Amino acid sequence: MSGIEYPKSADLRQLLRFSAEDGLIWLGEHRMVLLHTAALSELRKELIGSVGTEQARRILTRMGFASGMRDAELARKTRGTSDLAEAFVVGPQLHMLEGCVKVTPARLEIDAESGGFYGEFVWEHSWEAEVHVQAFGEVDHPVCWMMIGYASGYTSAFMGRFILFRETECAATGLDHCHIVGKPAEDWPDAHELTPYFEADSIVGRLLELREEVEAMRRSIACPRKVPDLIGMSSGFRHAYELVMKAAGTSVSVLLLGETGVGKERFARALHQMSPRKDAPFVAVNCAALPDELIESELFGVERGAFTGAHASRAGKFERADGGTLFLDEIGELPLPAQAKLLRVLQEGEIERLGDERTRKVNVRLVAATNVDLQKAVAAGAFRRDLLYRLNVYPVTIPPLRERVTDIPPLVEAMIERFCSLHGKRLAGITDKAMHALKCHNWPGNVRELENVLERGVILAAQNSKIEVDQLFIGAAPESGLQSGVGEDGKLEEHTARGDDLPGAVLDAGIALEDFEQTLLQRAVDRAGGNLSAAARLLGMTRPQLNYRLKKHASSML
Repeated sequence: MSGIEYPKSADLRQLLRFSAEDGLIWLGEHRMVLLHTAALSELRKELIGSVGTEQARRILTRMGFASGMRDAELARKTRGTSDLAEAFVVGPQLHMLEGCVKVTPARLEIDAESGGFYGEFVWEHSWEAEVHVQAFGEVDHPVCWMMIGYASGYTSAFMGRFILFRETECAATGLDHCHIVGKPAEDWPDAHELTPYFEADSIVGRLLELREEVEAMRRSIACPRKVPDLIGMSSGFRHAYELVMKAAGTSVSVLLLGETGVGKERFARALHQMSPRKDAPFVAVNCAALPDELIESELFGVERGAFTGAHASRAGKFERADGGTLFLDEIGELPLPAQAKLLRVLQEGEIERLGDERTRKVNVRLVAATNVDLQKAVAAGAFRRDLLYRLNVYPVTIPPLRERVTDIPPLVEAMIERFCSLHGKRLAGITDKAMHALKCHNWPGNVRELENVLERGVILAAQNSKIEVDQLFIGAAPESGLQSGVGEDGKLEEHTARGDDLPGAVLDAGIALEDFEQTLLQRAVDRAGGNLSAAARLLGMTRPQLNYRLKKHASSML
């Protein structure tokens, strides 16, 4: 196919949003930045001067390759139902929208069945050629390394195989344009000379490996017994972890404080695993989940015949945890009679089963947790003051997730990996916009809520795709403030992000469904400049579906 005409780019401009209030630019789900070409020129000069031309070319090519792969995701999503060539040219159109170059297709041949590809494109106004000439003057070799990486990365991701582009003409050599050719790597006789630029360099890679080894050594020195289940790097997390680590080698009772869902049981288990008791039992009890009449028998055990239904003697949680750790979650919900017995265990190190006169010695490390203010509970008469003093010897406060924003990315990575394994999914991670939404959320349910949100996202995301914001926050993708998009005339249009839902606004306005649909269809057609295919894409439907609806409304007006 030659002389291909680009479809209208309204659907692509719709993807671009400027949120000046938040300092964010979005292209679909991907975060973008606006950079001065002069700054990129300085970066280019620094790279060439510090690591040499070959290394600089490799780094910039790989940067472009990664960018192109990201845009290929948008192509499949935006025009996935379109003609293959029409879907493919999303890449060149995005390359222009992003301000890199003017792209004119000279020849494009795509065979979906065989995976065949051949493409020739003319580039004008290449930013890369311009800045290279400004810095180094005209040269005798191609210099659009990042843009070649973009074309190769985009096409490789789009076709599902490695498509290698090369620059056969470059404006940096004195021409008025650049010319590029792309085809499968195996079709290039000298591919072995070009493919190294798309691979991690051995020297750079080794430097990165050494840096990772140094960082690993630092982490092992700072936290020599770090527990894999505990993930975090924020100052609040590190402080709580260091307190737990210092207490691990002792037998002191620990009181874990924090909101619901912050991970108090995980910290308790970490404390047990780091202690000399790690080979003994870890027994967890949720005091709030046990009926009042059963709490004492569950904790301290019961002798046969102690009460109706006690047909056999049974050891309690303290005896089962002998030599190890007993974790009492929600200890603030413990009834006063059980509190008195618990105080005796802590003071004397012995328990007495219900219905038994004998005492039994137990060697248990007690870890308690609560999300209530025990001082207020004492004032209200719901908690024993002497027990509070006994428990409050070594308090550890675990901060809520909203105060640990820097911990969200590593938590997300670990949780996605776990849920992908659990549900048999293979995902490429999470989009920039989705990660931004996670960081902005208030997380009243803390880490437990984050787990639930990410598990839903893993389930809803398509295989081999990335989790998007709408798959995390169903019906509630929170965006606030004034945002801008690119209109038909290329000018910025401002949009106010509303918290209320559109269906509710339509109902409140008393607009009939037929009238609303007709207005929406006509607005899409107008925005697409009369191009029905583009209008259909804006509405998320096929052109025949749009034609059918337009004809239906036209006939109803006769």
